[in-house]
This record gives sequence, C-alpha cells and structure tokens, in this order.
Amino acid sequence: MINMKYSKATNYALHTMAYLIAAAPEKPVGVQQLADHQGVSPTYLSKILTKLVKAGLIESASGANGGYRLRGKKEEVSFLDVIHAIEGMTSIFECCGSGNPECRIHQVMVSAEGAMEQHLKNTKLIDLMMK
Repeated sequence: MINMKYSKATNYALHTMAYLIAAAPEKPVGVQQLADHQGVSPTYLSKILTKLVKAGLIESASGANGGYRLRGKKEEVSFLDVIHAIEGMTSIFECCGSGNPECRIHQVMVSAEGAMEQHLKNTKLIDLMMK
C-alpha cells in the first residue's frame, strides 16, 4: 500500500466536519466543545476552523451562543472539499520529469492521483453517518 500522508490538521478537520454534520444544523457548536471532542487545543483547532470558514464549508456565529455550524447542505460535503480547504490544491506528487510530457512515471502518478481525488470527491462525509 502506498503511504500518502496528509497533515494532522486535515485529520482534525475531517473529524470536526463529521461532528458538525451529526450536530443540529441550527445550533452552533463552540470551539471548546469541538476541541474537547478530539482532545486537541482550542487554539490549534481555531486555525483549522478559520480555513474551513474561508473555504465556505462552515460559518461562525459570534456571541454568547456562538460557535460553528455547517454552511450549505450536509449531503454535499465531500472528503476532497475538506482536504482542499486544509491542504490546498497542490499535487501530492512531484516528479523531476514533470515538465516533460513524455515522463511515464509522472503520467502514472498523475493518473493515480486523479483516481484518488475522484474517489474522495464522490465520498461524502454524511456517508459515515449512514453506516
């Protein structure tokens, strides 16, 4: 099996999004509650939440009953949406021959990455709740 590694931030973001999908959509969840659920510092999680807000996946509500909640339809949030929000859109593979369209190694890796991205795009976080 190929070991393709995403950052811990992506792991926390995926778990946060799954938690928010399972939560009541009209009631915001506080950062402390989200951090406690995962055993991570609220300060660290706040940075991740900021990226999710910027990507339009969640929204923040301020005030006494403030916190975070999903933005949009929970049925539409894919693994790839969350990964791109945290990791960006860069390729996970860099080939020294990538400037050369004839590089067969690059062609194979780009094809594999495309298949993985398609799978992550088609897999919705809500699917976890259904199993």
